[in-house]
Amino acid sequence: MATVILVRHGRSTANVSGTLAGRMPDVHLDEVGTEQAARVGDRIAGVPLAGLVTSPLERCRETAQAIGRAHPARPRARTDRGLLECDYGDWQGRPLKELTKEKLWKSVQGQPSRVGFPGGETLPEMQARTVAAVRRRDAELEAEHGPDAVWVAVSHGDPLKSVLADALGMHLDLFQRLHVDPGSVSVVHYAATHPYVLAMNSHEGDLSWLAPKRPRGRRRAPREAEVGGGAGPQAPSARS
Repeated sequence: MATVILVRHGRSTANVSGTLAGRMPDVHLDEVGTEQAARVGDRIAGVPLAGLVTSPLERCRETAQAIGRAHPARPRARTDRGLLECDYGDWQGRPLKELTKEKLWKSVQGQPSRVGFPGGETLPEMQARTVAAVRRRDAELEAEHGPDAVWVAVSHGDPLKSVLADALGMHLDLFQRLHVDPGSVSVVHYAATHPYVLAMNSHEGDLSWLAPKRPRGRRRAPREAEVGGGAGPQAPSARS
């Protein structure tokens, strides 16, 4: 199937203030976040994109717009509610320093699979929603553009960590071991057998190695794990 570039939105005003923004409206990128979004756009500019999809919240849409502006094809971002931030319910809008004192905080850290936010959704519900949205969109773009299709999904920290945990075959209780920074890039290829995580929490580097290099019309062999690790993609200077 296709390959998805998972982008966490750039740093937001809520990130700086230590507020759990959740789905609050009018949370925008700050100056650093705007620079991070522009840098992500530059990194992706050399990759032919089959799609650009984003959470509808402002900080993600602003990040997606920066990616679209930097790309030669000027792709328009489409919103998908499946990529929304977790519904933190009564926790939304509260300072993190207060939330760390809540009894539920320990479970959030150690047993996420048993956590339901008061007035919100459970973490398993968040993971099921986000993974379903990514896999559904991936299958649609593969059907439309072929198995070499590469696309971008812009979302939030916890949803993206849950997608990566699913791709890695990790239990949700372990997903807090993953880290996804603002403005970071992770890459997952969904093959017929299982997903392959190609990059995670990446901050620097040209991503044009994701561009397909096989002759037009030639079918790609099914991706399988290479014993010994394989040769990897060509270095940028070695490409034709």
